[in-house]
Amino acid sequence: MPYGVAITGLGACVPERRLTNDDLSRMVETNDEWIVTRTGIRERRIAAPDEGTSHLAAQAAKEALEAAGIAPEELDLIIVATTTSDLVFPPTACLVQSNLGAKRANAFDLNAVCSGFLNALVAGSQFIQNGAYRHVLVIGAETLSRIVDYTDRTTCILFGDGAGAAVLSRAERPEAGLVDFLLAADGDKAGLAYCPRPATPAKTLSQIGADPKPYIHQDGRAVFRVAVQGMADAVRQILIRQGLHPGDLRVLVPHQANFRIMEALAERLGVPQERVATCIAEYGNTSAATIPLALHKWYHTQGLNSGDYVMFTAFAGGLLWGAALWRWE
Repeated sequence: MPYGVAITGLGACVPERRLTNDDLSRMVETNDEWIVTRTGIRERRIAAPDEGTSHLAAQAAKEALEAAGIAPEELDLIIVATTTSDLVFPPTACLVQSNLGAKRANAFDLNAVCSGFLNALVAGSQFIQNGAYRHVLVIGAETLSRIVDYTDRTTCILFGDGAGAAVLSRAERPEAGLVDFLLAADGDKAGLAYCPRPATPAKTLSQIGADPKPYIHQDGRAVFRVAVQGMADAVRQILIRQGLHPGDLRVLVPHQANFRIMEALAERLGVPQERVATCIAEYGNTSAATIPLALHKWYHTQGLNSGDYVMFTAFAGGLLWGAALWRWE
């Protein structure tokens, strides 16, 4: 029988600088009411020039390790979910390992864009469930402000920087932790949301019909439709497989891309809005960091009890989408 998994510690880190909607209104043609009405975002955090994704990730990790009562030397594995690594290589996870002093830990990055933490949580859990590791640190961290075009009002209003972390540890009860998951991809829709590198080959750009500018590009309306449908279907399939109903969930923790998407998702699933974890108003879309930041906020404001069902769900450029059901321990 596989081992159980418990989230034994959570951590969060966001940069000090706030970029408010009023600040953006002085940069592009927009205003606070327009942004709040369409996205639910009021402000986002922006990394300092000398602040990297690895630095935010390490700070979030330190809080999570302290909460778990785990020393860095006890970690077996570090997974950093990120699209905005500090270097092409080595992985950001290796920089975090060094910053923490986690000398025993294996380390690697995982790039699944906004569904990165969801994928990392599933991957990290399985290393524990199969008995390979006892403690795994999973982090979602981004400095998206470095790939945002602040002359494009359709994208610059959405994105911010931040990091969230969770320590996964072997649990005594085998039913604890990851109960079920569904992860999916459709590369034919890669052109709906993408970000080229400065040296991305013309053939690749042509394949997805991409603008070569090395900034975030997306078709907001198309992504909205696919996001709601994909996440709702993934959550429903897991609930059906497990013989559960939406009312059995203590909390739904979705990717924080747009409040309207989360609102439509909750309505489609029949989950009350008060059972949806949100942090989009204060942080905006932080890609791989949104789910751990939202979970961190919910845990410290609403709390979670042993046996509670937590449903994580996300979508991302790729296109990628999925969900994971977690039993809290």
